[in-house]
Amino acid sequence: MDISLATALRQIPAQTFTMGSDRHYPEERPAHEVTVDAFAIESRQVTNAEYERFVADTGYVTVAERPLDPADFPGAPAQNLQPGSMVFARTSGPVDLRHLNLWWRWTPGASWRHPEGPGSAVAERADHPVVHIAHEDAAAYAHWRGRRLPTEAQWEAAARGGLDGAEYTWGEDNDAGPRANYWHGDFPWRPDTGYGHTTAVGSHPPNAYGLFDMAGNVWEWTDDWYTARHSGAGGCCAPRNPRGGRVEQSYDPRQPQFRVPRKVIKGGSFLCADSYCRRYRPAARRPQMIDTGMSHIGFRCVGDSVTGD
Repeated sequence: MDISLATALRQIPAQTFTMGSDRHYPEERPAHEVTVDAFAIESRQVTNAEYERFVADTGYVTVAERPLDPADFPGAPAQNLQPGSMVFARTSGPVDLRHLNLWWRWTPGASWRHPEGPGSAVAERADHPVVHIAHEDAAAYAHWRGRRLPTEAQWEAAARGGLDGAEYTWGEDNDAGPRANYWHGDFPWRPDTGYGHTTAVGSHPPNAYGLFDMAGNVWEWTDDWYTARHSGAGGCCAPRNPRGGRVEQSYDPRQPQFRVPRKVIKGGSFLCADSYCRRYRPAARRPQMIDTGMSHIGFRCVGDSVTGD
């Protein structure tokens, strides 16, 4: 794979667009106009090969590879305090979709180097998106590249490709064709052939801005703190270059014992199924604890322009 292709920046014009949606999940509301200045964003998700080059150059150790401090995880079983990460595992048949613990497993030894845990490797997946990346792991890579992580508004503007208000990155209709790597088949146990896992970046058609995988493959980190509803909406004018809420607003009220702030992730992943999680749309958003990577979370970076890239 030509590394320069994966890291190439595409210029996104300054624009005012409708961010969010009133038609889907509550956290996407309210739909509201925002303005973003021109910026540039990488055309593809950061790959295993690129992250390996970063680690080789800097000696960086990701969160999933570091020993855990028991004081940070009160009450956690000792076996869960080993370095590791959350790995998706297909079920043997249909299950109650209300219980995601049926297909997610804490896996000691899982990391970007070993996506399914010990014994797995990325040698044959150099051009797949890197996964098991915590927020600080993504930010460290971006800094090394002289770039940064996108804001939520930047990411959504880029994903829409100029199709303001459209349902998907490609327009209004979803004909279930090969437009993106999201779950085709019976979730979470029987994917159609070619689905149910990451694919090489750029395997599906780009959007109108020339950006690949803005829908599906892996979720992508942004640099905005998560709030349950869009913050800053409802004023008289479209906010310019909006940011998320305050860090204090990002904690999960359902898990007060875990005081870990959360950032917004965007784009959906290979695990987004229409029967369960139709979040491979530009408006879709989810919270993610900043210290937790998973086997369906990666990232891409932004810069100010393509000049000098």
